[in-house]
Amino acid sequence: MTPTLQSRLPNVGTTIFTVMSALASEKGAVNLGQGFPDFHCDPRLLQAVTDAMAQGHNQYPPMTGIAPLREAVATKVSTLYGREYNPITEITITAGATQAILTCILAVVHPGDEVIVLEPCYDSYVPNIELAGGVVVRVPLTPGTFRPDFGKIAAAITPRTRAILVNSPHNPSGMVWTREEMLALQDLLAPTDIILISDEVYEHMVFDGQPHHSAARFPGLAERAFIVSSFGKTYHVTGWKIGFVAAPASLSAEFRKVHQFNVFTVNTPMQYGLTAYMADPRPYLDLPAFYSAKRDLFRAGLARTKFKLLPSQGTYFQCVDISEVSDLSEADFCMWLTNEIGVAAIPLSAFYGNGFDQRVVRFCFAKKDETLKLALERLSRL
Repeated sequence: MTPTLQSRLPNVGTTIFTVMSALASEKGAVNLGQGFPDFHCDPRLLQAVTDAMAQGHNQYPPMTGIAPLREAVATKVSTLYGREYNPITEITITAGATQAILTCILAVVHPGDEVIVLEPCYDSYVPNIELAGGVVVRVPLTPGTFRPDFGKIAAAITPRTRAILVNSPHNPSGMVWTREEMLALQDLLAPTDIILISDEVYEHMVFDGQPHHSAARFPGLAERAFIVSSFGKTYHVTGWKIGFVAAPASLSAEFRKVHQFNVFTVNTPMQYGLTAYMADPRPYLDLPAFYSAKRDLFRAGLARTKFKLLPSQGTYFQCVDISEVSDLSEADFCMWLTNEIGVAAIPLSAFYGNGFDQRVVRFCFAKKDETLKLALERLSRL
């Protein structure tokens, strides 16, 4: 008889992303739900990885990542954000950003510690905290604008607060934190020992001429922050699952203690391929223009429907208010939209612990133009 287990995550089931992607496939719907591109990456990147394999880079790399890639990351961060990280002691290559975030939490959160998450939030945050034995403290971003409410964040801080997770550009809303908001966060955390976990995987997707305000730009934040980013998001290779963490040496040392035992290290030839590819900064410097063109194409089409468009300042997501389209709940509307219209979206209620329904759903526009046009043709029926 198979033993009965007491689940470590009793409230976790199949994610909405898996459910909607499966339904989209079953119904032949255009999948604008899960956040991944449907186009190929740069052939030069593939060739760089192929070359690395052919050159024999197929065995274990160093636990922290190969030195040239860590140096390339440190150089990029310094150039873009003005913060110097030692590539030997302060940059670690990870098996994607999700692993990086889990490792950050396991490294610093002890049973009973409180961790603040700002909802709506990426769905791995809460289970990660629970696996560490931490207590999740949910603080809502302002409905409608999704801007941080520092009064509510301050009220959530207690002597047990160990960390806060911040995500900008923000998934699912597409909101981007301003310089003033980052400074307010810096001031709020200054008298505390709270760790900042800054999820910046969409760092190169900020539109309309605005900069990305990385935590690395702000000394008072950088000195207490794990900064997480993703090569998969930046270079259209989400399936490669490679990211990095930048953090002060003392924080990195604790991070690496966990990292070495939950993944040890990361795919060798891809690290060498990424190193070679990063010699040219244009792919990530050109990314805002690349994605803003897709955003504008998609928004122009949605403007001809009854959807109310919310701002999309960054990421590759567009949120819409469905109030004038349907009386259904967000989740039921997404099921109906997939079944009857042939386009899959994600309900924002899936990003809240209490299923808060504000009549908003999220589309992903990281798709070929023809995919977006097909989706818009179907959505025009609304």
